[in-house]
Amino acid sequence: MLARWLLVVVALVVPAVAQADAFTDALGKLASEDLDTVRSGVQEIASSGEARALGVLHALRDGKLKVDGETVVVEDGSKWKRASDGSAITPAAKPRKVVANNAVRRAMAPAIARLELTSKDVGLRRAAAEELRRGTPPEELAPVLREAYKTEKDPQTKASLELALADVDLASADSAKRFEAVRILGDRGDISFKSKLEPLVERDADGNYREKDAKVREAAADVLSSLRWKELTNRIVGDVMYGLSLGSVLLLAALGLAITFGLMGVINMAHGEILMIGAYSSYVVQLLFQQYLPSSFDMYIFVALPVAFVVCALVGILIERTILRFLYGRPLETLLATWGVSLALIQTVRLLFGAQNVAVTAPSFLSGGWEMLEGVVLPYNRMVIVFFGALVVAFVWVILTRTRLGLEVRAVTQNRNMAACMGISTARVDMWTFGIGSGVAGLGGVALSQIGNVGPELGQNYIVDSFMVVVLGGVGKLAGTVIGAFGLGIINKLLEPVSGAVLGKIIVLGLIILFIQKRPQGIFALKGRAVEG
Repeated sequence: MLARWLLVVVALVVPAVAQADAFTDALGKLASEDLDTVRSGVQEIASSGEARALGVLHALRDGKLKVDGETVVVEDGSKWKRASDGSAITPAAKPRKVVANNAVRRAMAPAIARLELTSKDVGLRRAAAEELRRGTPPEELAPVLREAYKTEKDPQTKASLELALADVDLASADSAKRFEAVRILGDRGDISFKSKLEPLVERDADGNYREKDAKVREAAADVLSSLRWKELTNRIVGDVMYGLSLGSVLLLAALGLAITFGLMGVINMAHGEILMIGAYSSYVVQLLFQQYLPSSFDMYIFVALPVAFVVCALVGILIERTILRFLYGRPLETLLATWGVSLALIQTVRLLFGAQNVAVTAPSFLSGGWEMLEGVVLPYNRMVIVFFGALVVAFVWVILTRTRLGLEVRAVTQNRNMAACMGISTARVDMWTFGIGSGVAGLGGVALSQIGNVGPELGQNYIVDSFMVVVLGGVGKLAGTVIGAFGLGIINKLLEPVSGAVLGKIIVLGLIILFIQKRPQGIFALKGRAVEG
């Protein structure tokens, strides 16, 4: 019985020792300065079956495998480890890099691929197969890919390997393999394959097709036609979704302006700076959370919203009470006065925070995005802004239609003199309306701080677009502001790929001018006795 157990132990230990010895011998070859010996060592390491083989080859590929005397070591930050067993070591001198040329690297690529694709870790196999699929695998990897494809059980890894093989077979001398590769790529319908199939239908300088087989050429042309339609559809859908995102930003920027412009006829050139103050309010709240509540940092956005609303509302009330109430009925003078206010606010912010942009860090739950379609990724922060814009519109609608202040605002908007005769304090309504409009602009500033840098010139980027939204939608009309904002956002995004960003804005401005010529009151006309009379 004892002899039998000894035989079992010997049967287990001897191969393991032999495997370790083979791995150690192969490592010793990497210490050589002869390139053929190094290449042989790479191949032997890959076939040694040692668990540390993949890590050694990764270190060689990344330039972290060094030679200290005759010992092969791995650089791990400021520390060093023996490549043979991972134990710590202090190099006697400055280690030199393992010598490698293109021949060594060509031997290393299939060796690493084979080890990764035969790993017991399904996650590693998936990652390796996906990396090969995204690139163009070299021809020498074809045998490794075919072998791995035959034995792979994981569906996701197998699908990636199939596409990688199809990519390799597109360059095959066998027309049957090329045809099958085109069929596989067509069945998957991945738009990224378009650039790989286009050479099959192109002509050379002499006018001859690069792909000699007509059957392969026709199959490639059919797949390319399908992919181009898919690409166009995805682009249009993506542009519409990005347009909704831009429209929600324009809506938040223009909503407060629509309220004040519609009620008081004030051309408020400082509205953009109110947005900017809201963004800086978010920045200040962020700094306070970083210093005093770092563990709850992601919650700062929920504090920044009411803070920005209150701060901007107070600034708006201060502007209305000290300047604008003396200028009602004189729109050009309100334009000049508020332009001066905007310059003063910009300079004040520069003195307090500096002239450079400041960064507002978005909460972690707003990071990342959702891939709606292939190549169409919607960032979470912009998706949230769309929903936030809807909430702000609902908030303003409730104030204007379900509160006493809203009733008074609508009365003053329709006929200021008659409202005053009915006992409504128009001065008080003006003050609170301007304050609410400025507070809403502050909410827009918080939203803008989540999608870009915050700086003293932030408001200048949105003031013109805000006025275009208000004029297009109809002065004082909430529904018109919503339609105008989303309409401008979508049209801008649809035009940008065709005409460019600058020319696209010029075209939009020209269309708005033509529209206003035909319908000066905007999409929705303001109704009331003062208007009708």
